Amino acid sequence: MLSPYIQGVPAPDPLLVFDRSTLRQRRDRAARHWDRQAFLKREIAGRLAERLGEVRRTFPLALDLGCHGDEMVRALGTSKMVAEVVRVDLGLGFARRANGPALVADEEALPFAAHQFDLVLSAMDLHWVNDLPGTLLQIARILRPDGLFLGAMLGGATLWQLRRVLAAAESEIEGGLSPRVSPFAELHDAAGLLQRAGFALPVADSETIEVQYDDALALMRELGAMGESNLVVERRRGFTRRATLLRAAEIYRERFASPSGKVAASFEVLFLHGWAPHPSQPKPLRPGSAAHRLAAALGSIERSAGEKAGRG
Repeated sequence: MLSPYIQGVPAPDPLLVFDRSTLRQRRDRAARHWDRQAFLKREIAGRLAERLGEVRRTFPLALDLGCHGDEMVRALGTSKMVAEVVRVDLGLGFARRANGPALVADEEALPFAAHQFDLVLSAMDLHWVNDLPGTLLQIARILRPDGLFLGAMLGGATLWQLRRVLAAAESEIEGGLSPRVSPFAELHDAAGLLQRAGFALPVADSETIEVQYDDALALMRELGAMGESNLVVERRRGFTRRATLLRAAEIYRERFASPSGKVAASFEVLFLHGWAPHPSQPKPLRPGSAAHRLAAALGSIERSAGEKAGRG
């Protein structure tokens, strides 16, 4: 998400937003000491598990897409809703941490045949996918009819405070701006993406998680340790000036410090919910097939299309 340490080159392909080879390397590094910085993944996995708990059915086989340290399975606890879980992660280090069947695979090229899973869960993973519509299409393809997809990914308002202070500090110290925080999907696009991928009954909503840090530099270190630092292809590739980082920390404290002296960082989480189509699912009524007129429901007078308002 952020890149406080690096200086940049133009992207060779405008369709490639994120540097996924670097993502794989960072995830393997993060896996070595993951328990120290897994708090955000645990929180998001817990919230996703709560939403799954509202679904009144069981799922014989599920896929955990982007398993990290097995937080999603732990969040499910002793629930009997899910019988078996296959874990997938881009990083070998995380796949090795799994306490069950696991493999290394790329979210952009899922290695599964059609209609393999009853449930696909993904917590804090899909925000690094270059082709999100394509990945959602693949998820829809590997679900069995009436299978469920539940995802939670970081959204566009994530780290908005950091965006502002890095832009202000860089403009002041270096006289210019560069990509510092990765662009993520917006809530208003999410349900449409699910629908385009072929999901039935698509729903998207968001929640904000606020985390307190000692200062902006501590936030930047935490993001790096989680493997969540900036992966924009056009990011800077060299070291950022120390003066720029220190000035960013000053501005952050000036604008966003709490009475305790700590600073807040916001993580927007988009929750995605969609079903693989099945004939048993509710369907919208055909135009003109409603049993009751809209005007009657609203207690108003219905007029023909050519009738002017105010005339009898």
